This record gives sequence, structure tokens and C-alpha cells, in this order.
Amino acid sequence: MRNNNDNSEKQQPPKELIELQAVAEPGPKQRGEAVEAQFIFRAVSLGFAVLKPWGDSSSYDAAIDHGHGFWRVQVKLTNRNHGSEYHLTLSGRGATYTKAEIDFVAAYVGPLDLWYILPVEIISSLAGVSLYPQIGSNSKYERYCEAWCLLDCPPHERGPKDIPTTCRCPELAAHCPVCPLRK
Repeated sequence: MRNNNDNSEKQQPPKELIELQAVAEPGPKQRGEAVEAQFIFRAVSLGFAVLKPWGDSSSYDAAIDHGHGFWRVQVKLTNRNHGSEYHLTLSGRGATYTKAEIDFVAAYVGPLDLWYILPVEIISSLAGVSLYPQIGSNSKYERYCEAWCLLDCPPHERGPKDIPTTCRCPELAAHCPVCPLRK
């Protein structure tokens, strides 16, 4: 039975490009909220369905629907650098993150406008990591720089410390640094 107001057969208007600018006051809570908005915007622009938990009592900031369930993502910001090193704190509420709490950390290097999509398996026992985006692919976590396609992989296709050697999601607009489809 169809509703009288069904618009499914009407021509959809052309997609309009939306731009987001997240601005925050100097406080840590406001900066955290701004980077969460930036993450949600980026993920949605790549075609992900993003869910935001109500309040701030969850161990994760957003959930990504990958078609077979959800990835829990903790969003972090680093603006602190010492030379080419950016330090990222990986503890929440005084404890390191575990697989029971989150699946990924999405780390935003603010001054360089770069995202690192870090699987919890590689950071679960660490209170912090150092990122060296300006050094290049030789640094430990560089293979996770802009690795948005990891959020598109169902759990059975991922393993510990997984990074694909071939693209598993060619329709996604962003690819891992190791992806042969990356331009």
C-alpha cells in the first residue's frame, strides 16, 4: 500500500557540496567537540552512516555502520608537536583503551589536516603514540594515515594489526596508503 505523499518516483535534486568548518574555544571539551564534528562530517562525506551516542558517558565518540554491524570510534585530536613528531594521548578517564570499549581511534593531526584510523589492536596497551606524518611511510603508524577504508571492512575480513594489501572497498572515496587504487 502506497502513501499518497510518496515522493520516491520524483526526480531528486542534484547533490550539493556541503562544507563544514568546526571552530572551538580554547577549552579541551570544546576542542574535542569540534574534532568530533569534523570526524562525523568527513565520514559522512565518504559515504559512511555515522551514529553519535547520547551524552558523553560512552567510551566511544561515534559508531560507524559497516553493513554488518558497527565500529566504535574514539576521536582524538593532537596539536602538540615537537619538530616532526605529534604526540597523541590514548587514554580515557585515566585508563588505556581496550577492545571491549572501542574498535578504532580516529586521530586528527590538526595543523596538517590529517586523519589516522588506528585499530585498537595496535594501541590497546599504550597511553600514547608518536606520529611522524612529515617523515613519510617509514614511520610506524604512517600506514594508517587516511586509512578510512578500514572502517568499511566487516569484522571477519579484519585481523589483528590488519592493513589491506589490496583494496577491499573500491567504491569508497578514500583508500589506505598501501592501496593500489590510491591516487
